[in-house]
Amino acid sequence: MTAYGEMSKAQLLEEQKSLMKAYEEVKAKGMKLDMSRGKPGKEQLDLSMGMFDVLPVDHEMVGEQGMDCRNYGVLDGIIEAKRLLSEMMECPTDNILIYGNSSLNIMYDTVSRSMTHGVMGSTPWCKLDQVKFLCPVPGYDRHFAITEWFGIEMINVPMNENGPDMDMVERLVSTDPAIKGIWCVPKYSNPSGISYSDETVRRMAALKPAAEDFRLYWDNAYCIHHLYDDDQDVVLEILEECKKAGNPDMVYKFSSTSKVTFPGSGLAALAASEANLEFIKKQLTIQTIGHDKLNQLRHVKFFQSYSGMRAHMRKHAAILRPKFEAVLNVLEREIAPLGIGTWNHPKGGYFISMNTMPGCAKRAVALCKEAGLILTAAGATYPYGKDPEDSNIRIAPSFPTPEELTEATEVLSLCVRIAAVEKLLEA
Repeated sequence: MTAYGEMSKAQLLEEQKSLMKAYEEVKAKGMKLDMSRGKPGKEQLDLSMGMFDVLPVDHEMVGEQGMDCRNYGVLDGIIEAKRLLSEMMECPTDNILIYGNSSLNIMYDTVSRSMTHGVMGSTPWCKLDQVKFLCPVPGYDRHFAITEWFGIEMINVPMNENGPDMDMVERLVSTDPAIKGIWCVPKYSNPSGISYSDETVRRMAALKPAAEDFRLYWDNAYCIHHLYDDDQDVVLEILEECKKAGNPDMVYKFSSTSKVTFPGSGLAALAASEANLEFIKKQLTIQTIGHDKLNQLRHVKFFQSYSGMRAHMRKHAAILRPKFEAVLNVLEREIAPLGIGTWNHPKGGYFISMNTMPGCAKRAVALCKEAGLILTAAGATYPYGKDPEDSNIRIAPSFPTPEELTEATEVLSLCVRIAAVEKLLEA
């Protein structure tokens, strides 16, 4: 293959003609595949079906603390569940609060409480003239949706191979009291797959915010979601690092088992300092008497221990690896020689982040849709849906089969090639 940048206009026109012929043939096949979200596939969901058998009707539903899990009570979660998730989240049980089924729900509630009641005695955000959040990009669209919903101004912070641009983060956080938080996915980031370096975590923990109510919104969504046994990223534990740096209250750490057991039916948790948790619990008592303790008990009985959870995740990895490799193999074959795109090679998480030539992502995603392949909307990985380069495409390999992914990535590659040729012909 000849790199597109080295082709003459005549060669590009001939290539365009050939590509459009292939595209019409693809459309005629009538593909129908939705890859817009990072949903676990059926094989992954089947791994947790044994959870329905661990609490038979004659089972004792009383937890270690003597609490009947069928009844009201235990605001912060049964001790067995706290112990299990504290190992997953790498922090003490005293710093864990078990919620319901969704970490996204916890993040929404945390922002909402800050808007209406402030943070540990600070002025409620709704009474301030301006509230801002830092948003590492490309990033998680649902994070951005939360802050946009509450009218919070979002500021793009570029990601590099070590995490967010910390020079920019330090400068903005230390000088602008309107900046109240930063969204972080520290391990296998959505969508880039980047894990924060030790230096990045330490600099995050040592921030000197101008706002006393500034918090790190540390979404540890993929903390145990490795693809390989022998090559795994390790990220420093942020609560401990904040404590060392003299900022024990500066972080909210979120996680869940949504992509461990059943999305929408898992366990979600918040980890934070004792002072943060005390403040949150006062408000939580108004919201609920307690979350689903039977589901907490069910997870504990199913996994037995954290080692059981790790063994379970190795089964997930065995299903996901061929899917990621199917996508990467096609991109290497169809796009790499042409010099019209780059992508990450993640060691874990749920996404592959691809960057096309500037100005090509929306066109490529639209062409895919017309051919029957639905991808995450171009621009979704940036606040307000506005990718300034119009280049980032989030690929979610988890739901389709490896065979479907090979075909889908061939369609994506074809559409990226068409968009690139059109852009070069405009020049």
